[in-house]
Amino acid sequence: MFGLDGKTVLVTGASGGIGGATVRQLVAAGAEVVASGRSEDALAKLAAETGCRTRPFDLQSEDAIRDALDGLDLYGVVNCGGWGGEIATPMETDIAVFDKVVGINARGALLVTKYASKSMIRLGVGGAIVNVSSQASLVALNGHISYGASKGALDSITRVSALELGKYNIRVNGVNPTVIMTPMSAWYWGRPEIGDPVLKAMPLGRWATEDEIAAPIVFLLGNGASMISGVSLPIDGGFTAC
Repeated sequence: MFGLDGKTVLVTGASGGIGGATVRQLVAAGAEVVASGRSEDALAKLAAETGCRTRPFDLQSEDAIRDALDGLDLYGVVNCGGWGGEIATPMETDIAVFDKVVGINARGALLVTKYASKSMIRLGVGGAIVNVSSQASLVALNGHISYGASKGALDSITRVSALELGKYNIRVNGVNPTVIMTPMSAWYWGRPEIGDPVLKAMPLGRWATEDEIAAPIVFLLGNGASMISGVSLPIDGGFTAC
């Protein structure tokens, strides 16, 4: 269905919810998945469950990324690794936190693209990259100065990479999810005064699930999206359309 049988796809952030769901759906679609993430224990459990390979590396280190991807033949990449940082206004933000958020979410994804694309160009069969951005790059959200800036940069990386890599038949797209109500996000978005106004402004009126984000990612990697490149696809229940 997707044309991913036997094709090797790297997924960063695979020890998290969206990354893990993406690994599961890619394996189900026949892909050979290489999973990376911060938690080696979570990666080991994911490997036992799905049969994926694991290759953890630090998204903040160019040397680590280069070494991890050296000699790894890839068809596809999902840049899902990221860090939320802090909830702060522009007046209160900790610039050290800002630097780290941008360093992981934008710089890290760019470095993975830099070294993964070398492999994809060398193989000469094309491929696809999907960057996991956020609705925070498309609309202003209170407290999201660092996170929104990092994802806005990632959207730009998506567009420029699509332009530069298109000549090699490598497509680059992004997805921009809304909130997934995990225990990690519930401390903020679960507050009625924070979450309720967003849900009221969202036509579908509910938060997303990890699988609802993973499915479009797999689609964008596959043959059905063979003429799609350079897009930032909101997966947000219509929130950014209003």
